[in-house]
Amino acid sequence: MRHNKKFNHLGRKSAHRKAMLANMACSLLLHKRITTTVAKAKALRMYVEPLITKSKEDSTHNRRTVFSYLKSKTAVTELFREVSVKVADRPGGYTRILKTGNRLGDNAEMCIIELVDYNEAMLAAKDAKPEAKSRRRRKKSTDAATEAPAADTAAE
Repeated sequence: MRHNKKFNHLGRKSAHRKAMLANMACSLLLHKRITTTVAKAKALRMYVEPLITKSKEDSTHNRRTVFSYLKSKTAVTELFREVSVKVADRPGGYTRILKTGNRLGDNAEMCIIELVDYNEAMLAAKDAKPEAKSRRRRKKSTDAATEAPAADTAAE
């Protein structure tokens, strides 16, 4: 029975799974966006978001803790120098999963997982808000102009 076993094992032994998630987390931090399957992306989200939260406070202890998970100096420095500065005011939810359809060979659900604060297209769309539309009904001036002369001719 699987009582209280919450995370996805992804069909791998624990050492393989930990190495795979560490590699995927490093790639995500360095490239800001990667393409993978939905199951791996959901497992990666649970793996990388606590590390990003730890990076908000830059201390030797936190750096060593994150390094023990990632095993990559370049990814740790990228996380603590650039990513943590961008997500400093965000209370959580640092990643976004966008589904892209199914893979051609085996029909696996594919997606893009990205860091939220690094998608320039969505940030630009958020800044350029459309005009607020009025919810009031407007009277058409052409209808009023055509009805008035017809009423005048009928009165004569």
